[in-house]
Amino acid sequence: MKNFVLLLLMAILPYSCYSQNNPKNNKEQTEMKPSKNEDGEWDIVVIDTQFDYFLNAIAKPVNQYSESYLKNKNAFLVNEWNSYYNTGKYRNVIESGIDYDPRENYGIKFEYKLYQVFAYVKWKYGLKMNGLSGSDGVR
Repeated sequence: MKNFVLLLLMAILPYSCYSQNNPKNNKEQTEMKPSKNEDGEWDIVVIDTQFDYFLNAIAKPVNQYSESYLKNKNAFLVNEWNSYYNTGKYRNVIESGIDYDPRENYGIKFEYKLYQVFAYVKWKYGLKMNGLSGSDGVR
């Protein structure tokens, strides 16, 4: 009987060492996706305590941009951002990719906020992005 229990334990031991959880795709977890808020408008959430300060005190006001200008800039900047993310460049700053469809009509508020995310990263971290000029986003 002792040998049977020992044999049973030895047979079960390898199965208990396997991971029970299936690893999730990292790209799924770290993709920033636009979503609609309660008012039905597109919005993007930025989890950084200084972003609101930057948006209210440092960034140029929304009325200094046209929606088409922001849409064109964002399409270019999102591609640049995602290429940095996919290659691991600036991984201490860029922690997620951005899911952005330039054919979607997000509205000027969303386009402005997304554009200011890029200007904020340039302002706070000094990240140079080819789609931003020296005065973009900063008063």
